[in-house]
Amino acid sequence: MTATNQRKLQDSVPGASSAFGWSLVNTIASRFGTLGIGIVLARVLGPEQFGTFAVALVALMAVLSFNELGVSLAIVRWPTDPAQIAPTVNTISVVSSSIIAALGWIGAPAFTALMGNPEATGVVRILILSVLVNGAVAGPAALLQRNFRERTRMGIDQVNVWVGALVALGLALTGMGAMALAIGRLLGALLSGAMFIKASPLPYRLGWSREFAMPLMRFGLPLAGTSIIVFAVGYTDQLVAGSILGATVLGFYVLAFNLSSWPVSIVSQPLRRVAPAAFASVQGDPARMRQSVIVLFGVVGAATIPAFFAIAGASRPLVRLVYGEVWLPAAAALSWLVIAALCKIFNELIYDYIVVLGRTGVVFLIQCCSLAVLIPALLLGAHFGGLAGVAMAQAVVSVVVVLPLYLWQLRKIGIGVGTVLRSLSVPFLAGIGSGAFAWMISNVILNPWISLPLSGSMAIGLISVLLYLRRNDLRFLKSIGGLSTSQEKAS
Repeated sequence: MTATNQRKLQDSVPGASSAFGWSLVNTIASRFGTLGIGIVLARVLGPEQFGTFAVALVALMAVLSFNELGVSLAIVRWPTDPAQIAPTVNTISVVSSSIIAALGWIGAPAFTALMGNPEATGVVRILILSVLVNGAVAGPAALLQRNFRERTRMGIDQVNVWVGALVALGLALTGMGAMALAIGRLLGALLSGAMFIKASPLPYRLGWSREFAMPLMRFGLPLAGTSIIVFAVGYTDQLVAGSILGATVLGFYVLAFNLSSWPVSIVSQPLRRVAPAAFASVQGDPARMRQSVIVLFGVVGAATIPAFFAIAGASRPLVRLVYGEVWLPAAAALSWLVIAALCKIFNELIYDYIVVLGRTGVVFLIQCCSLAVLIPALLLGAHFGGLAGVAMAQAVVSVVVVLPLYLWQLRKIGIGVGTVLRSLSVPFLAGIGSGAFAWMISNVILNPWISLPLSGSMAIGLISVLLYLRRNDLRFLKSIGGLSTSQEKAS
């Protein structure tokens, strides 16, 4: 690394705790902003147009799941100078995303026909162009993640969110329908992509090194394959809902999915930006790595479980208040989807830990097993239970199959299942109380303007108490990242 680059990487490198704090603020700001605009868009577009966009969004999420072949994460966990591999990572990402975008453009008509909504083809093609931007900035984004620069990431993400949302809202009000959402998302991605490249800790350039290309591909390809299966596990329910039950039902399902994912993204998204780099910073100390996972399980459980159970208990008044009576069928799916969403947080935490250990092939096998069970379960759920049946199948497989497989893998690397479950026992009991209270209040007080604030206050109160009881764990997490900073400076 040149002296200039080394100084640039060392300059004001924060720790994991600071990075998580900025990432959390970033995510909350984004979610609260887009929630309001999303409510307006859902009311303007209605279930049918919203379902059309949902078809296109499923296609985008599919290709983004393996877009840069998994090589960008290698920058986060690279033990020495990331400048050695960054140009090769950029080249692999740009080439692969170009090929994938071209294939997505060509295959769009077949996909929309399969989903029973051929008019979504144009929307799919506009969204697919975002793949090119995602591939181009994968390297710079990973460098920011490696250096815990979530404050910088926050500014970029806010531009992406607000430009995309406001453009989409303006176009939707002119009657453009689902295409408004696609154009807004693409414009936001283009602007934020330029900002990622400008903010990169290393100068952005393409290059190729035979020395590093094959190790990167050996690391990334199993991860990319895993990401495809992870996408399938996370989005097969939407594919089944759209192809079997129709685009309008898919609109209801996606609305419920978005509501259930809202608390997930607030916690999981910032956590996933910080956790791999934090784990990597202590990968030379296996005991400290294992302790960090156990502590994270307890803290994340305390911060999320009461909120998820409260949403499940108050699903009908929540949908009615936020989106209106026309969207009320989504509540049938929401109660089940929050269970799957809660499991997803812990699955992703274990996933990141295993990946940092370099065991990318293992997570691929876990996801394959999960998908093999999920597909027939979803088909049966759609046939016998419709919208709610699909959601219930997703929840049951998440609890009975996916989470136990990840916990079993933790046990194989020295973290007992009992240890993890004990760290979650008190948050789980608090969650049951929170959910029961929300359900009872919703049935006793029919006015959602009263029942929902009461339910939310109960959940927030329980979360506050649980986090206070884990204040020592929070101090431990704050210490992670200081090690990585000192190691970076020593190098």
